[in-house]
Amino acid sequence: MTSMSVRRRLVFGATAALLAPPRPARAAWPERALRIIVAFPPGSSTDVVARALAQKLTEGIGQPVLVENRGGAGGNLGTQAVKAATDGHTLLMHSTAISVNPTLYRNAGYTLDDFTTVAVVATAPNGFFVHPSVPANNLQELLAWMRANPGAAYAHSGTGTTPHLGAELLFRTLAGVQATPVAFGPAQAATAVVANQAPIGSTSLPPALPLIREGRVRGIAVAGVQRDPTLPDVPTVAEQGFPGYEASTWFGLFAPARTPNEGVQRLLAEVPRAMASPDLVTRLAALSLTDPGLNGEAAAGFVRREAARWAEVVRSSGATAE
Repeated sequence: MTSMSVRRRLVFGATAALLAPPRPARAAWPERALRIIVAFPPGSSTDVVARALAQKLTEGIGQPVLVENRGGAGGNLGTQAVKAATDGHTLLMHSTAISVNPTLYRNAGYTLDDFTTVAVVATAPNGFFVHPSVPANNLQELLAWMRANPGAAYAHSGTGTTPHLGAELLFRTLAGVQATPVAFGPAQAATAVVANQAPIGSTSLPPALPLIREGRVRGIAVAGVQRDPTLPDVPTVAEQGFPGYEASTWFGLFAPARTPNEGVQRLLAEVPRAMASPDLVTRLAALSLTDPGLNGEAAAGFVRREAARWAEVVRSSGATAE
């Protein structure tokens, strides 16, 4: 081939490249609205956290972030729905139960490997409280009353939640009292005690907090490592004869394992920024919710350690969802 032919081909190729229509750039993720499926009903702590975060993410990423509640089967129905999502724009907001259910259920319909952990965005201590008719002002008085009334019912936030398993650990394993667990939604468990459908309640603190403040239920114990600043007069379980006892509920944001990496990386940047917003921090603190600052691999490791911890409680307590 002559040098003239080579030059002609080069000129022709360069001209064709200039005349060709520009290749459209790929839109940055997210290309459309995001959807966060909450694995529990409206009014639950999981729902409250999801909606607060969604509002801030909408501002940060420039696309609407919509929240959809899909409760049922202790959170499994919503979890399975997100696992099956293939649009790359569906996320899951769940509680500690996401770590518990694969042990608690014969077939939860998912494993932790089906998801990428984006962040653990909030945590709250659990709390024990009673209907005003129960003659107990502290944990030891409550346990004495329960021994005199074996099989007394306690309302909890749902099978496999830490309010359920933490109560089983305290009542049956540590204190040796017989109690009957009754599953409600998280918010419904607190109002069930108000209505005396169950004399005792065990939930994460946020649903019970306003009821305790209003005197509609009586706070007995906080299950955190230390007293909660929103209820400084309510002692911890550990202070009342059970050193080392701690049961909290945390809330995490998860993405299906097939979510594009660019989406996961964007979330890893945007979620901590949203959670650090001063008004969101203040709003959550009023509900005894704090951000533990766990993102990405640190969050994933925490979730797996929690799975191992609560699996042991499931085995030792004999708790089951079936």
